[in-house]
Amino acid sequence: DVPMADIFVGYPGATPEEVEKNIAIPLEKVLSNIEGVEYVYSTSMPDQAMVSARFYVGEDVERSLVRLYNEIMKNMDRFPEGATQPMVKTRSIDDVPIMTLTLWSDRYSDFDLRRVADELALDIKQIEDVAQTDIHGGRTRQVSVNLDKNKMASYGIDPMQVVGQIQAANQELSSGSFSSNDTEYLVDTGDFFKSAEEVRNVVVDVQNGDPIYLHSIAEIRDGPEEPSEYVSYGVGHQKAQETGLNAGESYPAVTISVAKRSGADAMAIAEQIQRKVDNLDGSLIPADVNVTTTRNYGETASAKVFSLLEHLLVAILAVTFVVALALGWRGGLVVFLSVPVTFALTLFLYYMFGYTLNRITLFALVFVTGIVVDDSIIIAENMHRHFKMKKLPLKQAAIASISEVGNPTILATFTVISAVLPMAFVSGLMGPYMSPMPIGASLAMIFSLIVALIITPWLAYILLPHGNDEKDENGEEKKYDLKETLIYKWYARTMEPLLENTFKRWAFIIGVTVLLLASTLLFVFRMVEVKMLPFDNKNEVQLIIDMPEGTTLERTNAVAREVGLSLKDVPEIKDYQIYAGDNAP
Repeated sequence: DVPMADIFVGYPGATPEEVEKNIAIPLEKVLSNIEGVEYVYSTSMPDQAMVSARFYVGEDVERSLVRLYNEIMKNMDRFPEGATQPMVKTRSIDDVPIMTLTLWSDRYSDFDLRRVADELALDIKQIEDVAQTDIHGGRTRQVSVNLDKNKMASYGIDPMQVVGQIQAANQELSSGSFSSNDTEYLVDTGDFFKSAEEVRNVVVDVQNGDPIYLHSIAEIRDGPEEPSEYVSYGVGHQKAQETGLNAGESYPAVTISVAKRSGADAMAIAEQIQRKVDNLDGSLIPADVNVTTTRNYGETASAKVFSLLEHLLVAILAVTFVVALALGWRGGLVVFLSVPVTFALTLFLYYMFGYTLNRITLFALVFVTGIVVDDSIIIAENMHRHFKMKKLPLKQAAIASISEVGNPTILATFTVISAVLPMAFVSGLMGPYMSPMPIGASLAMIFSLIVALIITPWLAYILLPHGNDEKDENGEEKKYDLKETLIYKWYARTMEPLLENTFKRWAFIIGVTVLLLASTLLFVFRMVEVKMLPFDNKNEVQLIIDMPEGTTLERTNAVAREVGLSLKDVPEIKDYQIYAGDNAP
């Protein structure tokens, strides 16, 4: 876990420079003194400052946030007069939306789409393990009061008087209680506006005994608010071919982003959301409103997990096939059966440690597939050799074969573990993220050793042939000779020249050393890029347009539309979304 929080402090009427001097810098100093804080960032803007604090990896989330809140409260006297109460908003990796749904239509306006999105977001929020839903784009309903200065002058009414009367009429207050028949009743006075008509009939003044209503001095309009952001959905080349729409055409849109609770299964939540949307199509969602899933990390994670499972199965079958070439199908079956036993024990400990089945834990199994069979191969091959030699009874031959290679097998296994396990102690952000891989690989190798020493001998005793199937010219069982095997002959032809010829031996050693040093130079000269993890191959790309300071929202939206239009002929693009005046989810 990485505890993070954003602190918002309002300073009405202040310029960005004043906000930075009086709010941001003092708050940065306060937060930097908190134990466990690694970085502090701040952004100053008119009327407001935002300061972000990030703690070290592994710090307890609750204790860190309590220390943060206490430190802010202790230093409230350092804020200037007029500053608002600080608002602390916690952040976590689970705030990143796992799914986004874009509602778009060629018939309805963004105002209508926003109303549909509000209702749909409420239904999605009811799904278990959905933590938060946010709506991007679309204008909300607003009752606008446009004052007529001439009419106000004729009545002698000033704007502040109108504001005060509207605020007074739009409130509900607790006015006490009274008792009757042994029952206490609470009394509330006033009410909030429920319609534009109630706003129209607000009394702003009384002159000569006659009330003056708001509609007498102002125009009341019930409709969408002034746009503060623009969101649109664009049709790409691929979408145009599928639907017959014009590529590059854009439509008003509203996007719903969905974030999950910590520890929840993204794949299951995404499936539930998709079913919910399908069930509401045609009822809550009008027929002319299209709902496009523009992001689905649950589906992406599912595809990657199944891809790893496929690779895992292929790796197991490949290892089994190679073993079968040397030991026969019985030997291959012995090794094949040892793999699921090893992985089952490893997955059980994954469960006990609280690890989930994800790409990192599955990669650990793929990574050690070729290693976990080594111990079983060594045991099975040596038992196979002893059974062919027929120098001892079967049980004694099995025990003798294990005794020969048991200690080297144990040492070899722990040697590999000692090379892999230190990765679990990597510090920083990548440490906890990557730790399941070395831990899982080490557990798998320990269990592979246990399986090789206990289960593999039993399987080999049952499945391996008890003797030599080859016959000599007299029809009798051919005596087993290691030097007559194909692998021994090939290995002898390779090694004997190196062992018998000094020049060839030293030439081979020098050649291997040169190749080793040359391979290290690939990193020195950056001919091979070194990264902790490769870039994720997502099916989405973000283009960020940074317009000059002071550019209007309409101009920014127009430029974004031009950029989107330029992508219409790219065959790989299915669709695109434009977010002007707001961050993309």
